[in-house]
Formats: sequence, structure tokens, C-alpha cells
Amino acid sequence: MLVFPQDSNLTKHTNLPDLPACFQLSVLPWTPCIYLWLASPFYILYLKKNNRGYIMMSILNRIKTVLGLMLWIVCWTDLFSSFHEMSQNQSKPPIYFVTPLIVGMTMLLATFLIQYERLKGVQSSGVLFIFWTISVLCAIVPFRSKIVYQNGVEDKLRFTMFYIYFGLTLIQLILSCFNEKPPLFLSVVTDPNACPEITAGFLSKMTFWWFTSMAIKGYKSPLENKDLWLLNKQDSSELVVPNLLNEWEVEKSKLPTQLYICPGAEPNHMSVSPEEEEEEEEVLLSKWKEVRQPSFLRALLRAFGPYFLIGSAFKLLQDLITFVNPQLLRLLIDFTKQTNAPLWWGYSLAFLMFGTSLLQTLILHQHFQYCFVTGMRLRSGIIGAIYRKALAITNEAKRSSTVGEVVNLMSVDAQRFMDLTTFLNMLWSAPLQIILALFFLWQNLGPSVLAGVAVMVLLIPFNAFIAMKTRTYQVEQMKHKDDRIKLMNEILNGIKVLKLYAWEVSFKEKILQIRQKELTVLRKTAYLSALSTMAWTSAPFMVALTTFAVYVTVDEKNVLDAEKAFVSLSLFNILRFPLNMLPQVISSIVQASVSLKRIQDFLSHDELDPESVDRRNNASGNGADVINGTFSWAKQDQATLDNINVMVPQGSLLAVVGHVGCGKTSLVSALLGEMEKQEGQISIRGSVAYVPQQAWIQNATLRDNILFGRPYVEQRYRCVLEACALTPDLEVLPGGDQTEIGEKGINLSGGQRQRVSLARALYSEADVYLLDDPLSAVDAHVAKHIFDNVIGPEGALKGKTRILVTHGISFLPQVDNILVMVDGRVSEMGSYQDLLKQNGAFAEFLRNYSLEDIIEDDESVRLSSVCCRQMSIMSNDLENPKKMSRRRRCSERKHPESPTEKKEPKLEKLIQAETAETGRVKFKVYWEYAKAVGPFLSLFICFLYGCQSAASIGANFWLSEWTNDAQHNRTQDQVSMRVGVYAALGISQGVLVMFSSFTLALGKIQAARKLHQTLLDNKFHTPQSFFDTTPIGRIINRFSKDIYVIDEVLPSTILMFLGTFFASLSTMIVIICSTPIFALVIGPLALIYFFVQRFYVATSRQLKRLESVSRSPIYSHFSETITGTSVIRAYGRNAAFVLMSDMKVDENQKSYYPGIVSNRWLGVRIEFIGNCIVLFAALLAVIGKDKLSPGLVGLSVSYALQVTMSLNWMVRMTSDLESNIVAVERVKEYSETQTEAPWIVTDKQPPPDWPPKGNVEFADYSVRYREGLDLVLRNISLKVEGGEKIGIVGRTGAGKSSMTLCLFRLLEAADGEIVIDEVKISEIGLHDLRSKLTIIPQEPVLFSGTLRMNLDPFEKYSDEEVWKALELSHLKRFVSNQTSKLDLECCEGGENLSVGQRQLVCLARALLRKTRILVLDEATAAVDLETDDLIQSTIRTQFEDCTVFTIAHRLNTIMDYTRVLVLDKGQIAEFDTPTNLIAQKGIFYGMAKDAGLA
Repeated sequence: MLVFPQDSNLTKHTNLPDLPACFQLSVLPWTPCIYLWLASPFYILYLKKNNRGYIMMSILNRIKTVLGLMLWIVCWTDLFSSFHEMSQNQSKPPIYFVTPLIVGMTMLLATFLIQYERLKGVQSSGVLFIFWTISVLCAIVPFRSKIVYQNGVEDKLRFTMFYIYFGLTLIQLILSCFNEKPPLFLSVVTDPNACPEITAGFLSKMTFWWFTSMAIKGYKSPLENKDLWLLNKQDSSELVVPNLLNEWEVEKSKLPTQLYICPGAEPNHMSVSPEEEEEEEEVLLSKWKEVRQPSFLRALLRAFGPYFLIGSAFKLLQDLITFVNPQLLRLLIDFTKQTNAPLWWGYSLAFLMFGTSLLQTLILHQHFQYCFVTGMRLRSGIIGAIYRKALAITNEAKRSSTVGEVVNLMSVDAQRFMDLTTFLNMLWSAPLQIILALFFLWQNLGPSVLAGVAVMVLLIPFNAFIAMKTRTYQVEQMKHKDDRIKLMNEILNGIKVLKLYAWEVSFKEKILQIRQKELTVLRKTAYLSALSTMAWTSAPFMVALTTFAVYVTVDEKNVLDAEKAFVSLSLFNILRFPLNMLPQVISSIVQASVSLKRIQDFLSHDELDPESVDRRNNASGNGADVINGTFSWAKQDQATLDNINVMVPQGSLLAVVGHVGCGKTSLVSALLGEMEKQEGQISIRGSVAYVPQQAWIQNATLRDNILFGRPYVEQRYRCVLEACALTPDLEVLPGGDQTEIGEKGINLSGGQRQRVSLARALYSEADVYLLDDPLSAVDAHVAKHIFDNVIGPEGALKGKTRILVTHGISFLPQVDNILVMVDGRVSEMGSYQDLLKQNGAFAEFLRNYSLEDIIEDDESVRLSSVCCRQMSIMSNDLENPKKMSRRRRCSERKHPESPTEKKEPKLEKLIQAETAETGRVKFKVYWEYAKAVGPFLSLFICFLYGCQSAASIGANFWLSEWTNDAQHNRTQDQVSMRVGVYAALGISQGVLVMFSSFTLALGKIQAARKLHQTLLDNKFHTPQSFFDTTPIGRIINRFSKDIYVIDEVLPSTILMFLGTFFASLSTMIVIICSTPIFALVIGPLALIYFFVQRFYVATSRQLKRLESVSRSPIYSHFSETITGTSVIRAYGRNAAFVLMSDMKVDENQKSYYPGIVSNRWLGVRIEFIGNCIVLFAALLAVIGKDKLSPGLVGLSVSYALQVTMSLNWMVRMTSDLESNIVAVERVKEYSETQTEAPWIVTDKQPPPDWPPKGNVEFADYSVRYREGLDLVLRNISLKVEGGEKIGIVGRTGAGKSSMTLCLFRLLEAADGEIVIDEVKISEIGLHDLRSKLTIIPQEPVLFSGTLRMNLDPFEKYSDEEVWKALELSHLKRFVSNQTSKLDLECCEGGENLSVGQRQLVCLARALLRKTRILVLDEATAAVDLETDDLIQSTIRTQFEDCTVFTIAHRLNTIMDYTRVLVLDKGQIAEFDTPTNLIAQKGIFYGMAKDAGLA
């Protein structure tokens, strides 16, 4: 009944083809019907589940419905006419009844669907669109044959009805392209910035047309955050995360609760002895043989699987359609061989090729869209789950994973899942494609295919080996890179010291040594990648060569004709992708499984028991009670707090005291419910406010930090600031209380941070206040103010329950009760007087801490401040004092510089924002990189790429010649010659590829070396002021991120770009060679291509920038949260923080989503151009078939089929190239900053023994920090004779430090001179000057390396001299006790030495250099009195005959100096001997009186 062979004359071999009438009546009309009946049940189910509200009846809808009913009537008219004819005894075949019946029913179904969709809120229906399209396509054939044979129409009725039917379906098709109005009550309508995807029609969704508006906007002006669309509801965290968490809860509930052990528990067995541990494990094992964890994978699959499967279905379709084109190519080549074949057949083949390619494009990008959106949701879900978990895990679990690790879970592991989803389908799709391709190849060439496959299989281990090697090299390289960055970080942190000591050269050498190692590894990697590139480029060729050679030589009869050769080539090209992808997919699955395990472990950790603290009002009427409490930090640790009984009456103030480490902080944590309660009970009445020992400050404005989510009440807020002594600080901060505080409160001093933390507690108006040593970080007078105004009996908190952990003894008489802790137990408790009488632990504690008896009056404040300082140094082991003092000093120093800023109330950001580049990258930047590679080398690389493409084209032309032999029957005699030349051309292509990769590698190494070298040189020559105004992170970023891009990312991008560019070019050349008329088509296509490319690049580049800008807040907010979990939990702000995190994730996804879509948008458009190229290549081949040999047709069409891939990649690479070349620009920008004076001025070098005497003279000297700021020193004139000891005093900001910086020329004179022993210091080189002066700086900076290197980086001195210096600086005993002696490794910043020891190391440096002029910048707080005395005595004895300048903070050190210089506001106020100054009763006298020395 269907098409029989004898009918083929009717169809194929005539110039007027037609299908048999039976076929026209049955198969064609049935096809759309079958489709619709199959699809509708699923579709109706889907609509039932996803209801979006109904749509009002519109004109469009009414027309569609009416047309549907008319179609039904038309079909049934046919049916009834058949019945009518039957009654008139004209018997018709059954098909005349069946078809109209079926079609009519289907039209009713379609009409029903139109209405059903309206009720369910579908604005544009894909199912019906496809139905109408198929209907129209199937009706075209009868339509044409009815026109062709219309001369004899017997059946007028059917004839008319058919035309009506055709017209109606066509109108339905056109109407279904339009959109309905959005459903009622849909939030989208109200939202101005909603994503147009929601309301987009079916066609618009398939072609991603809805994205075009953003592409145009991005092209006109760089996109900003406000231009981005809102996230679709179903992608937002508020839907995705709960969905995932519910599935995870289901998974957890499947396992009996006692079954899964917290995996974090293993590493913390330290306290348990090994034997116990083994016993414990055996007990566990005997209970159940395996410990199962709930499977996170299952939760993920259930949450995201169904959506992902839709994408997989698309992938399956696409895989099948891929293989249609090679078959069509065979038919096309076959067609060109036949001389008598009708032209219409060729045309329809060309359009079929175009159609399948188009379909494939649309389907593929739908698949990608589904995959990427799944990936995006996965990431949102995982980040949300981890964040929520991190707020609830126990301290024990927290210890098993550091903040960094957890942030990594969030960034790296979630990212891995995201990347995996795009490839995951390859796991089944690759084998499927390989099997199908092999099947068709076998049909084509028989068993000789196996030879080609063997080559492919052999290449897999080769590639795997290279990958393994590359992996090891990468690890090695990362190590070198980390070393380099670490050292660079230290250098930049201590750049001032390097400049003062003139040590730059030595450190620069160290960096360059590491860099050299790094480049060596880089070179090895580059050579390896050149090999793998060669393998990857010549693989398809080698496969083709072996297959064809084997095929031709195996059997005399085997003839290689165009059909076989080019169809096989296109199949091999299909095969190439899955074969290369499989290993990648497998390795990324392995990585993801590791990530999965880590995430699963983290999510299975124990959580804090919210019930451990009873927050309900307790009966006792106490503010807080602990009864028989025993607490530990982890379940199997021994108890930290043992048998604690505490009753705190409502509204009283309890002070908790004790030695360091006796469990004071643990007690507070226990009250907060942060510890494991082993027995006993805790109750707290009402809400809690908590001030931790180390203040936790958010990266937000100062006001937000204090309000902490509570509403702002002006009056109350002012009172809080006043009480916490923050009002004066606000005046100094550039933006008042709107100043943005950096991460971890970096731009506040330690004391300010602590007071902000206290203000937060005070503002929260809780019932119970837990204050963990809030007074340690602040100065004595501030501590007194805070105690009086906030904590004490008369303070703002009187009447509240307060528990205060403290070291400040002076406050104890004023508290209600004192609790003394010893080793985790309460040793005694009572009022101050009671405890003194008992003469127990407390009395002993007082004796230890007070240096003399404490008298309770104002005289004692200073003394107690010394105690406080001593105690705070002991208790602050945790808080690294070096950083504190440095930050405090920065904040002090930065303010006096700019009195002008204070007057303007405008908000000052902490530091100028880093400028993000917008717009196109200038050509100059590319030229800079080409110059760094070497202009000649750059040209040579391009030339090699050209040659390689030429070889490849040559080989394929040769192949087409070879296949033409088959037609002229001169086969066998030339086989060996044909194979030989083909092989030669192909192999030479491989060799050229390798060469070009090698030269590119050489070029990239050269460029990397040059760019890093100039950057490094410049940074060492940059003046100090640059480092004061630029955050270190920004400079480090240039050395890490940007140099990494230049080292590794940029070259591979260039490699890919050149590859794809030449591939596309050679395609054009081949097609033009075979059909020259194609040149006409290229113009318009190239224009479209250029436009799409420009639109895409502009938009996607900006989207990438927005995405990376919005990504870091997620992680910084997360790490901030982890460090502050106890505070967040204490104030009960969990939900708010979870919401903040979700918002940050959504904000990031908001710019990520358009980024994915932009790739799809580009893909569809570029591939459409590629498909047009296929269409034109095929059409032109059909038109010129008489002039063309089948070989050339095969060549040009198979090239065209490949071109889509390269076009697509070329745009991507252009865009990557533009975003990566920016690194060169950024490095360049920092390589050209202004430099300081030369290090050595050869014609002005001072004599080697200069300065002989050490006379220093300031002549009318003025200086400012930077251009445009006020003078810090004004017109200073003074003379100092050699050997004098000068003390410099003055208030903060009087310009004391500036004096010393001027001597070293860290600040250059605004006018005036400094003369040292007849030499003007402004004329000689900086190193000549600085190496002749010595400074002992305020805070000791050590670099990681040996102790010896820290003392003498240039190795100028012998070991004896070094030991001598160590002995004089009282370090000899310490160093000789170390095993490695002088080679003692100092860690970063000298963390393994105490602060005092570091200070002594600086003294040893000074003793080694022993110059005539010594500057001593006295340390403020870090040094204990002992070390201070050591340093002073050493200086008095060792530097007797030198000129010494001391910047004094403690006056007792300079009372015996020759003269004292008092500075005030940058001018000399007094300058005389100490005794005279005291007699004058001036400024100095006042300072001495305060210090109790006068």
C-alpha cells in the first residue's frame, strides 16, 4: 500500500516527481495526528501540575478556536461525502473513511488543547506549533500534486475541501507564532525588570530571541547591575534550597538516627588515648557492621533529576539527528555522479541538509540550556545547604574543617558540580555516538574501519599519559606560585622596612629565583601541551589515513570513491568529539565524587542542640542558673568545665576572674549553648546579648554593625555611642557612622572594634548580658569610662543581669559578686570584701597581678593601666598584637594627613575603588603583548599556522583527486603514490602544528618573563606613598591572578583562537575553490557574523565582569558568618543571615544566568550562519554539478558541515581573548607607576667611610606626605653634633615619625635641605644614603627565611660578627638553644618568635650595621618593660659615639639624653636639655608631670 519499488519511477527518476495517491491519503495526513495523540496525554499531565493562572479569552484565542472547529467540519464533510457516495453505490476504498475520521478527531483534540492551555495560563504552545508545522509540511505534497494535475479533477468537492483545509492549517500555523496575553494574577506583569523568558513565545524560546534586547543594550553601553533581569522564580534560592533540603531530610530520616556517626569526629580523638580509641571502635563495629551515611547524591537526584532528564531527552534526539547529515552527504555525492538525475532531487537534498542542521542546532542548545540551568540550581542549592549547616554545626565539627575548607566547599566543590552537569549526559551519549558512528562506518568501509579505530584507541593512553604528566607539573607549578606569592606578600607588607634598610636587591633576587623555577616548569608543560595539540589535530587525519590505506590495500576490488571517502571523513569527525570528551567526563566525575563526599560529610555533621539551654522563664527568679553543669567542647573530650554551680540573681553584676586558660570563656560559651552539655542544666531568663573576647565586625557600615538588624532609633543610638565612647572616633572616621568597615574590621583599631561590639550589645536591649573581657583591648581611661557608663553599678545596663569576664582588677570592688575560676571549676564566689577575707585563690590572684598594693584612688589609674597592659599582653596571645598595633598606627597616621576631608560631610570610601575596565580593549594592549612575545616571533607563529592550514587543505584536495580516480578507472597502478602523498601532506601538517605550538610556547614564556620582570622592577622602585594608598591585595592581585593569566590562560586562548580562525578561513577557501560563486554569499554572511559577534562580545564580557564582582561577596559574607556564628546565634539572627546569603547568591546568579543564555543566543545565531554555509555549498554543488567532480562536492560540503563548530568557538575565543588580554593591561598599568629617586647616583657617590662624624643639619626643612596634602613639617631648622643623643617627643600627629622618614628620604623634601657631614642627602642615591643610616623600627618586621637571612640578607658579615651581635642583643642564649642555630627558620612575619624577641632581632640588625647615625622609633605597646630596658642599656653602651634620634613614648627613657626636641603641629616648640625644659614649665613639663617624672 505504501511506496513500492516499482513506484520509484514515479518519484525519483522523473522531472515531475510525485508520491502515489495512496501514500498521500494515508501516511501524510496521519503523521501529525499520530504525533499529537502521542504527545497530548503527557502534555495534559504536565499542564495539570504546572498551573499558571488562566488567560482571558482574547480575539486571537477565539480565532484559533473557530478555525479549529472549521477544520473539524472540513474533515467531516469529506467523511460524510464518502458516506453519501457509498449510499449511491460508488464504493470507495476504506482509506477515504479512515483518514477524514482520524484527522477530524485530531482537530477536535487540537481545539480542546487550545482552550485547555488558555485555562492553564500557557501563553504560547510548543506542542501545537509543532503539530501545525507538521500538518502544513505534510499537506504541501498533495497541494503540489493537485496543482500539477489539476486539468482533470473529477472530485470537485474533495478538491475544494482540501484547499480550504490547507489554507486553514497555514493560518493556524501563523497564528500559533503569536503570543497570548500573560495570565491574570501573575507577578511578572507588575515587575518592571522581569525576565522576558517567562512571557516569551515558543519560537522565541527555541531561538533565544527574547535575549536580543539585552544584547542590544549591552552593545550600546556597558551593562550595569540595574540592567539585569530578575531571576526566574524557579531558579531562586527561596525555592531551590528548601526543595533540596527537604529531599536531604528525607534521606536522613531513612537511616535510624543512632546509625550515622558524625564523620568530623575522627580527627579529634587527640585527647583520648589510642587504646581507648581502639576499644571504642571495636564496640562500634560490633554494633553494626557498616556505618552508613545518608546519601546526598540521592537527594540531589530527586531534587534536580526530573528537570535534568528533559535536557537528556533533547540530547538523545540530537545524537540521532547528527547521523542524518552524513547519509544525506552520501546521497548528494551519489546525485552528482549520475548524469541524468533530476535537479529537484538535488535541491531537496540541499534543503534537507539545511533543515536537519537547523533542527540539530535548536535541539542541542535546548539541551545545553537545561543542563546549565540545572547546574545553576545545583550551585544555589549546595551553597544554601552548606550555609544553613554552617550556622548550626557544633564546635567539634567546626574544628574538623577550617574556615578555608568550608569556603572551598562552597566555591570549588559547588563549582565542580556546576561544571559537571554540562558534561554529565556525555556519559551515555558518547558511547551511543561511538557505537552509531562505528555501525555506519562498518557499512561504508567494512572491517578496515577497525584499523582507524585502533589508532584512536592507541591515542587515548598517549593523551592520558600527557594529562598525568601535566597534572604533576601543574602541582609543582602551583607550589612555586604559592611560594612566590607568599614571599611577595611579605615583601609588600614589609616594604617600608626593606626601603629603610636598602635591602630591595636581595629580595628581588629571591623572587626572581622562584620565578625562574616556575618558568622552567611552565616550559615543560608548554612542550607537553604542544605534543597533545599535535595528537589532537592530527588524530582525525591519522585515522582517515590508516583506514583508507588498509581499505585500498586489503582487496584489489576495493575502490575508494568520493562517497566512501567523504562520508567516512564526516563520520570520523563526529567520532572525534565523544572520544576526546570521554576521558574528560570521567575525570570530572571523579573530581565531583570527591566533592560530593566532602559536602556529604559536612552536611552530616552534628548540630548544636537548641534545647540545651532553657530559655523559658525559670522559677528561681534568677537571671541565669547553671546547676551541676559539666561541659566539654566535643563529645569525647574530657570536660572543660566540671561540676559548675552558678546562680546569677536577676539584675546583678557578676565578675568572672581567673588565670589565662582556666575556663572563663568556656563558661560564657556554655551559657550560650555552644558547648556539649554532658550533664546538669542551664537556664537563662529572657534574651541574650553577647560581646565576644575578639570583637566580630561585619563588612558593613559602622551603624549597621551597631544596629545589627534592629530598627534605628536616633535617641537611643546616640546614647549608646556616647556610653561606649565612640563619639570621638566617629569624628575621626571619614564618613562618620556611615563609614564602611573593611573585612574583619580592618580599618578600626582593636579598641574601636571592641567598643563597636559592646555598642551592639547595648543597643540590642536584651535581658542578660554576657561580656567576655570587653575591656582588654581598650586603653585604661577608656576602660574606666566604659565601666562607669555601661557595665558598672551606675551604667546604662544597671538593672540587667550582667556577667563580665575581666582582667581589670581595679573594677572588682564595684561589682556585686565575683566568681573565681581555677582549672575549669568554680573555686570561690562572693563579694569583693568576702573573698579578700577568705584569703583563698582570689587573694592570691590579686597578689600575683598587682605589682604593688593597689590603692583605690585616682593615682592608681596609671598603675592599673600598666597592670592592664601586662595582663592584656598575656591574655592577648590569641589576638596577634603586631597586627593590632600596626592597624592602630595606620589608622592614627592616616587621619592627621587630611584635615581637609573632615570638613566635607561627603562619605569617603575606605580606598578608591579599583577601576574595572569597560568597553573594548584597545589595540595597543595586543601590541604590548606582541612586543613582549617579540614582533618577529609573533609573525612567525601566524605564518606557521597558515602553513599548517595549507597542508591540511592540500591533503584533503589530494584526497578528492584520489577519489576521482574511481570514475576514470585508473585505480590500482596509482594506489601507492596516492597513499604516499596523502600521508606526506598529513604528517607535514602534524609536524607544522607541533612547530607552531613550540614557537608559541617559547613566545609565551618570553612574554611572561618580560612582563613579570618589568612589574617587579617597578614595584621595588615605587615610592612608599604608593603603598600607603593602595591596598596590598590589589598589588598582590597583579602578581598572582594577572600573571597567572599571562602565564597560562592567555597563551592557550591565543592557541585556540588561531586554530579556529585558520580552520574557518580554510573552509571558506575550500568552498570558494570548488564553487567560486560562493564568494558572493560570503559577504552578507560575514556581515551578520560580525554583528552577532560584536553584540555578543560586548554583552558577555560585561556579564562576566558583573558575575565575578558579585561572586566574592558570597564567599566573604560566608567566611564572616563562620567566624561570627556564636554572635549570630546569641542574638538569634540566623534567619536574617540565611536570607542575606540567599540574596547574595541570587544576586550572583542574576548575572550568571544571562551569561549562559548569551552563549546559547550566540550559538543559535552563529550555527545558523554555519547552516547557511552548508546550504549554499550544497546548492551551488547541485547547480554546478556538470562542471564539478564528485570528489570536490564531497570536499566542499564536508568542510561546510564542520565549519559551525569553528565559527562558534572563534567567537568564544575572541571574547575570552578580550577578557584575558586585560591582564596585560593591568600589569602594564602597575609597571608604569611613578618611581622614586635612583638607588645609586654614580657621579655623586659619597666616600665609603661617610658619614665620619655624624653631624646632622636640618635647614629650613618642610615636607608633606603626598601632593595636594598639607605640610607635616614646617620650616624646621636645627643642628645636631656627632655623638649627641636627641629625644623627639610630641602628641600623636605632631610629625615625630615624619622626621625620621625624612632622614631616609621615604618622604622627599617640599623645600629646604638635610645635610649630613657636608653631604646634601637629596643629591646622592637612595641606597647610598639608607645603607649608612640605621633604624630600629616601631614594630619589628621579620621575613620568612633563616634568622641569618633576616639579620644579614647580603651575607656581608662573618658568622662571628653575627653571633657577637646576637650576644649584645641578649638573643644568644635563645638562638644557641635551637637545634638549627643561625639557620632557625622564621615563619611568616616571625610568628614563631615572641614580640619581644622580634624587637631584639631588630636590635641585632642595628648592631651588625653599626652606622654613625641611629634612629630609634620606640615601640608603643608591644614590648614588655623588661625587653625595653635591655634595648635601652644596649644602645647606651654600644652606640656611645653615634648620633641617636629617639622617638619617645615613655619619657623615662630620654631623661638622660643630651637634648630633647618637642614638636607641635609640625614645628619646633622647644629644643633644649631635659632639665632646662622642665625648668621652663612648657609643653615638656606638662608631659613629664603626667608621667609622674616631674
